[in-house]
Amino acid sequence: MDSKNTTKIGLFQLVMLTLGSLIGSGWLFGSWEASKIAGPASIISWVIGGLVIGAVAYDYVEIGAMFPEAGGMSRYAQYSHGPLLGFIASWANWISLITLIPIEAVAAVQYMSTWPWSWANWTHQFLTKGTITTPGLMVVFLFIIVFTLLNFWSVKLLTSFTSLISVLKIGVPLLTIIMLTASGFYPENYGHSIHEFMPYGSAPIFAATSAAGIIFSFNAFQTVINMGSEIKKSRKNIGRGILISLLISGVLYVLLQSTFITALKPSMIAEHGWGGIDFNSPFADLAIMLGISWLSVLLYMDAFVSPVGTGVSFAASTGRALYAMESNQHIPSFIGKINQKYGIPRVAMLVNLVLSMVMVSIFRSWSTLATVISTSTLIAYLTGPVTAVASRKMAPNFKRPVRLKNLGWMAPVSFVLASLAVYWAMWPTTVEVILVILLGLPFYFYYEYRAGWVDTRKAFWSSMWMIVYLIFISIMSYGGSHQFNGVNWISYPYDFLVIILASLAFYYWGVKSARIFPDFYQAKSLNDTVKVEDDD
Repeated sequence: MDSKNTTKIGLFQLVMLTLGSLIGSGWLFGSWEASKIAGPASIISWVIGGLVIGAVAYDYVEIGAMFPEAGGMSRYAQYSHGPLLGFIASWANWISLITLIPIEAVAAVQYMSTWPWSWANWTHQFLTKGTITTPGLMVVFLFIIVFTLLNFWSVKLLTSFTSLISVLKIGVPLLTIIMLTASGFYPENYGHSIHEFMPYGSAPIFAATSAAGIIFSFNAFQTVINMGSEIKKSRKNIGRGILISLLISGVLYVLLQSTFITALKPSMIAEHGWGGIDFNSPFADLAIMLGISWLSVLLYMDAFVSPVGTGVSFAASTGRALYAMESNQHIPSFIGKINQKYGIPRVAMLVNLVLSMVMVSIFRSWSTLATVISTSTLIAYLTGPVTAVASRKMAPNFKRPVRLKNLGWMAPVSFVLASLAVYWAMWPTTVEVILVILLGLPFYFYYEYRAGWVDTRKAFWSSMWMIVYLIFISIMSYGGSHQFNGVNWISYPYDFLVIILASLAFYYWGVKSARIFPDFYQAKSLNDTVKVEDDD
């Protein structure tokens, strides 16, 4: 789907595009969800979440520059470990993408459900106890259809306003921080002791990173990687784009969390506790409580702009991810058919539209959808550090526009951090997501059967480490500490120690499992097109 005539984008546009994807519904709900789980200590959760994603993104900078292709994150594992691991990684990533479209629609509808105007009473039926109702679901479906249609004709006009939309997405949260702090600032809400700062202990600080949508809020760094060959001076700008985007969004999210904590009246916390603060439209509700009506109206408007901008962006990405999966020849070929007039995979977009509706019909709350996205994405990301290090051993002579100095120790560290974050999603969500990922395997084996089982055994052994890993993390999720909804066979924090040690073993097993498949030669052909000197 790449074109030689495609105009490459510079660093500023790249950062704006990435921020446009990063700042979606996460800022509208994340601070409230995190404070319910961890209290004032939730501010640490944002730092941890940013570090987890930053560590994972570090590994992808090298392989992203080596293999610049649209939708590349669905193919890297296939280059180093063959079609089965490639299928598992791309399927997991695709699951997160088809869930990301409805979560943005849910965010917009949830804010709609609390519109305070008398003429909008009909919207109040869209949400009950934090769950989207059937009437609300119909509106969510409508949003998903709009997201898809805006990409269906490849409307170039939308891309012209990417930077402007991104500026608005940063401007409204900043204005919210300033106005809420000016109208109500209670720093004593952080507490005067460790117990008051961490009212529920230290474990919820980690749980909030997945369960409150923090990992989800940082997830869109892959926008940079997936753009690949479309980036100007990619050798420098891939890494810079990711770093600058994560830093800006990280600072913004920490400030928003602090603002939420200090804007609440101490009497409200004393009466309900952090876990009892019940908002449907958190920052808009806060603005109304503090008497800033115009800000609440602006926030209700932004509850459309932020999710819609992100939803439209990922409707396109999801279509490309499914197209990349079809090119691996393990799903029906008609799905990846490119519309000749508009140059987009229209059938893939329609399939994603239907499956997005199915996902939101099953998981009807914002926080549950955020946890599903975090878990499936992290499972896909686990292949990144393994592939980055394995490719150095398999292909030492490949062109590497970016050669990371610290990859040797950062790769295992990022693998461990991602494993911990999968565990933090808590039982039973972790296992439910893993089961959804495993549901894709019948497609894989059906197409292997049709192809005559070529290299199937070799691909299976090359991917065995991941299969055993998924079984291990499922057992740990069930048998882990009660703080993460387990049956407490292994109490906190010893559950963390077990996961760290086991993850290191799986990481080294994964690196040693790399094998040369036909896909490796496709990777070499792609790598041959890389111009290491393009920044001179």
